[in-house]
Amino acid sequence: MHSETTLSVVIPTLNEARNIEHVLGLLPDTVDEVILVDGGSTDATVAIARRARPGIRVLGQTRPGKGSALATGILAATGDEIVTIDADGSMDPREIERFVAPLRAGAQYVRGSRFSRGGGSADITAVRFIGNKVLNSLANLLFGTGHSDLCYGFNAMTREAAGALRLPDPADGTRLRHWGDGFEIETLMHVRAVKAGLRVVEVPSFEASRRFGESNLSAVRDGLRCLRTLLFERFVSASVDSVVDAERRARPKVTAELVGEGE
Repeated sequence: MHSETTLSVVIPTLNEARNIEHVLGLLPDTVDEVILVDGGSTDATVAIARRARPGIRVLGQTRPGKGSALATGILAATGDEIVTIDADGSMDPREIERFVAPLRAGAQYVRGSRFSRGGGSADITAVRFIGNKVLNSLANLLFGTGHSDLCYGFNAMTREAAGALRLPDPADGTRLRHWGDGFEIETLMHVRAVKAGLRVVEVPSFEASRRFGESNLSAVRDGLRCLRTLLFERFVSASVDSVVDAERRARPKVTAELVGEGE
């Protein structure tokens, strides 16, 4: 083992056969565990991933959506530190060490930012840029923060911090079952990290253009879901948290569907 601290990387996928090998090939040697959470790809994503990264863990989702995939992977991760990264090639895995370093210096949750000094994006559209700026400003106002990028999926956290985020339960088919299952998951995670009092650090990151294929993100639809998330977390969630937590404690633990393990 390269160190006493272990590192897991969680990658959600849906039909990323032309991108996944590139992403896996750039992962640093310091990564101990790679978890691919697949949303039912109809191409060769899973087969290519297993070939490119022997030993990769491949999990299936119990519900559709990027948020459900991230929750499934994060809750299944065994590493002391957990990094989330997209499978489309827009995020450079070689930046992972930049995210992990603050954790080893005492941070608990590390946010990637395309808009802090040293960051950038070759992929964001004008509509998404404006929407992100508006939502980010609102988040800073509502939660007293000074962050620069609300809607970005390159993040890192300690395993203890992951528990504090109270992610949507992959095995939960009851009430609020769909909230957090979509692209609003990144907003939800950032806000809950702040609400939990975690030590949050922001690091610059460069977002390249997606290598192949098209994004499933809808600027308007998903932007509205992010807005609802901000308002719900600020004005409503404190009153329902205790009820949801009690339901989770009462429910027997169910593991996420396992699609397969790499050989």
